This record gives sequence, structure tokens and C-alpha cells, in this order.
Amino acid sequence: MWKIYLLAVISFLNGASEYVIAGILDKIAESSHISVSSAGQLITVFSIAFGVGTPFLIAFTSKLDRKKLLVYALTVFSVINILIATITGYEMLIVARIISALSAGVIQVTLLTLAAVLAAPGKQGSSIATVIMGNSTALVIGVPIGRVVASHYDWNIIFIGLGVIGLILLFLALLIIPKVVAEEVVPLRDQFKFIMQPRIAAALLITFVWLGSYSILFTYISPYLLDIFSMSDQGVTLALFIFGIASAIGSKIGGLSTDKWGTFRTLAGGMILHATALLLFPFIGQSIFLLYILLIFWAIAAWSSGTPIQFQLISLAPAASGIVLSLHSAIGQVGMAAGAGIGGIAVNHSLLNYIPWIGALALVIGIVTTLLDNSLSKRKQTKKSLQ
Repeated sequence: MWKIYLLAVISFLNGASEYVIAGILDKIAESSHISVSSAGQLITVFSIAFGVGTPFLIAFTSKLDRKKLLVYALTVFSVINILIATITGYEMLIVARIISALSAGVIQVTLLTLAAVLAAPGKQGSSIATVIMGNSTALVIGVPIGRVVASHYDWNIIFIGLGVIGLILLFLALLIIPKVVAEEVVPLRDQFKFIMQPRIAAALLITFVWLGSYSILFTYISPYLLDIFSMSDQGVTLALFIFGIASAIGSKIGGLSTDKWGTFRTLAGGMILHATALLLFPFIGQSIFLLYILLIFWAIAAWSSGTPIQFQLISLAPAASGIVLSLHSAIGQVGMAAGAGIGGIAVNHSLLNYIPWIGALALVIGIVTTLLDNSLSKRKQTKKSLQ
């Protein structure tokens, strides 16, 4: 179990490197003399690089055992984050974020693969959820602390911390994680065969919509809280802490629910609650109390969906879990990039107050896809039982 917890800590660091930008978006915009929507493109390019590059890198490194791959990716991750602290200029920051995203993509897929392999029998769902919870815990600690640091010091210091901690975790991984035999090499052209399978395609579409709808609001969460609710820096930090704690709880609930009630009930219920939360945001006025309640509701609902999707993908292609999880990560990051881009367009058109509704509308596609996929699965089971 300690091995799973180490994977979760690495996942936390990986999540912090991705999400911290959302908590300090206004600080980056101010120091770089750019608009908030331009600063938001740091999230967009990260997600695109993560999404497009991960499948290629996973395929290219598929002969490596998973421990060695994790160590290599952590090395690149640590070095590039330390270098970010010395970079000047918006364009160079974009390049550094792309490299960081490529290493982060390999790390996250490898962590999920290791969690599935190292899990005790019958505990795959909970183990994957623990790793995902590490990622979402970055919202609890990483993003708010990043906000505090950026409020008192230069925001670049955050990335020195990410790099140093990455080096420490690298050595721990060398000592604790056992060697895990790599899966059989699957050429990129053959990966498209997985996408063509209806149930896998449905899960990937749900992933795109789920993370895309989430990203529309989360990318601009700091400007949203500052402008719509006139919150102070301290208020934004507290709101991010509350949101992060609820996100971690949501991930764990998603894992426990998947093990107990299955993927369909967990996923369908989570997305319906997710859409409901987003629809309610513009109706709460200026009430800070209702805002905190809704942030908790939103975070738990949104983050309960990750485990059932990933567990279903592993179940549908157990012999190629690394490939399907890399596709999941890729599609998810493309979804986040699309969400960040859509949110940026809305912000530029003075629609910041209504971006939650755009996310809720997108989730309708995910809910319908989930219902259709479940119906297809039941029909196949019925046919098999009649044969």
C-alpha cells in the first residue's frame, strides 16, 4: 500500500505543476504585462502538448519497464520546472510549459498503469482513485499555497519548489517502486483500433466532455472569484482550499462508488450533479456562503468521474492498459485545452459570469453518451446470454 501512496504523492506534484497556473493567472498576467485570457493560454498549450504528445511518447517508450520510464520522466519534469524560474519572456515560458506538459503526460499515464498493476486483488478502483486523489489534492494544497507564495513573493519561486520536490521523489521511486514489465509494443497506427471500438470511443468522448466542461470555469477561477464576487487575495486562497479539499473527497468517493456500485451509476450520477452545480453558479448572487457550498458541490461531483472512466477503460482493454490510459490522458488534455480556449473567448466577450452555463451545456453530451453506452452494453450482454 505504501507504494500506492508514493504514486499518489508523485501524482500530487504532477497535478500541482498543471493546476497552479489557474490559481495565479492574474499574477502572471500582471507581471508579464499581458491580458488574463493570454495568460490562460499557458494552460491551453500545456493541455494540447500533454494531449497530443503523450500517446506518441508512451508508444515510443513502450519497451521500457514502467519504473525506469517514471524515473526518466521525473528527471525531465524536475529540471524543466527549475529552469522555468530563470526564464524571462512570455514566449520562452510557453516553450517551457510544453516540455513540462510532455513529461507530465508520461508521468501520469505511468502512475495509473503502476497503480493498476501494484494494487491488491479487487482494489484496482480504490488504488487508481488514490492516485487520482493525489492529483486532485494539488488543488487542496498546491494551488492555494501557490496563490499565497505569488501574493508575497515572485511567482517563479513556485517552480523551483516543484523541481526540488520532484528530485526527492525521483530518488524515493528508485528505492521503493519495483520493476514492472512493459506491455507489448503497440504501434501508433494500431492504437486507432482502440478508438474505433464503440465502448472505448464512448469513454474517450465522455472524458473529453467531462474535462472540457470542467476546464471552462476552472481555468478562469481566480478572475471569476475576483471579478464576480469581488473577493480579496485571501478570499480566493480560502476558496481554492475549500475547492481542493472537496476535489480530493470527490476522487475518493468516485473510487469507493466504482468498487461498490459500478462505473455506470458512479459516472452518470457524478455528471448529472456536475452539470447541476454549474447551472446554479449564476443564480447565487453575491453570497459568499452559497459560493462556498456550491464550490464543494461542484468539486465533489466533478472529481468523482475520473475513476469510473479510467477503470472502465482498463476493463475494456486489460492487455493494453497503458495505451488506453494514454489515450484517455490525451483526449482529456485536449478537452481541457478546448475548455480553456472556449472560456477565453467568453471572457474576451465579457461573458465571465456565464461561463459555468457553457460547461453545463457541454456535459449534456457526456450524460447522453453514458446512457447510450450503458444501453449498448446491456444489449450485448442479453445477446450473449441468449446464445
